[in-house]
Amino acid sequence: MEDRLARIRLMLGEEKLDRLKSSFVTVVGLGAVGSYAVEGLARSGVGRLRLVDFDVVRASNINRQLYALGSTIGRHKADLAAERVADINPHCRVEKMNVFANEDTFAAILDGKPDLVIDAIDSLGPKAGLIAATVRLGLPLIASMGAALRTDPAAVRVGPIKDVRGCPLAAKVRNLLRKSNTHLDFTCVYSVEPVGELKKKRQVDPETEYFEQGRRRAALGSLPTLTGLFGLTLANAAIMDLAGRARN
Repeated sequence: MEDRLARIRLMLGEEKLDRLKSSFVTVVGLGAVGSYAVEGLARSGVGRLRLVDFDVVRASNINRQLYALGSTIGRHKADLAAERVADINPHCRVEKMNVFANEDTFAAILDGKPDLVIDAIDSLGPKAGLIAATVRLGLPLIASMGAALRTDPAAVRVGPIKDVRGCPLAAKVRNLLRKSNTHLDFTCVYSVEPVGELKKKRQVDPETEYFEQGRRRAALGSLPTLTGLFGLTLANAAIMDLAGRARN
């Protein structure tokens, strides 16, 4: 294991690497963005991961999700994520939760006071609900905003959600959080690239539509490069935060 982390040690130093090893991170949503976030955390030596997603791999996921392969169709994403983390970092304590994120499961998802929560949910209601629950508990949070419909990697940013402009998802999340009196002081990853004409292509396509908790949802077009970049940017922000944070 020490050889696996040798280059992280060279980059960050022993003290910061030790902080990563002692960190506990919960990642909610293991799709196009979340799968790459987990990858970066596992390879950086984070010592404990709780991985949350209720869904299974589908053929339509293969264009952009790390765990989606011809051989994994039909398997739970959380199971695949946990297996991959264990293969990358056998010393990581990994916990999988095959649950849907909602009011009934937020307490279990956030149990144990994780050092950081990463929100990579793409459904608006559960996303805003998880963020509100995390903020209420005073837990550090980094959330992903909209990666779909983007094409410009240079437009990806990290910053407070209250400062985000040009992201329809961020605007909707802010609106829901204000209604629940949730403060907007947390960090997010977002894009300043205008959605423009691409937004008009949002529609239900018989080949890509899917159902979530009984509700039909339209799939938004996305590039594997941009969703993966969002996930790795989430992981990088998390690594810098955890490694630089003094422990009590």
